[in-house]
Amino acid sequence: MERYLPRINELARLAKERELNEEETRERARLRAAYLKAFRESFRAQLDNTLVEYPDGSRKPLKDAGKHGINCTG
Repeated sequence: MERYLPRINELARLAKERELNEEETRERARLRAAYLKAFRESFRAQLDNTLVEYPDGSRKPLKDAGKHGINCTG
């Protein structure tokens, strides 16, 4: 995911200085899409590995947390 950022930032700086050409615009769109895809996959993996701990000490995966009849929002 981090490998996309330097070039995305470089293209952003260029876009502020001048209009990007067609090739740069396509590259920026491709890099942004790849970055977002990687970000979403990473975030989903983090959520899939998150556990909710209940007052009784039991721990359940976040995806199952709402199925236990306990209000998880506070």
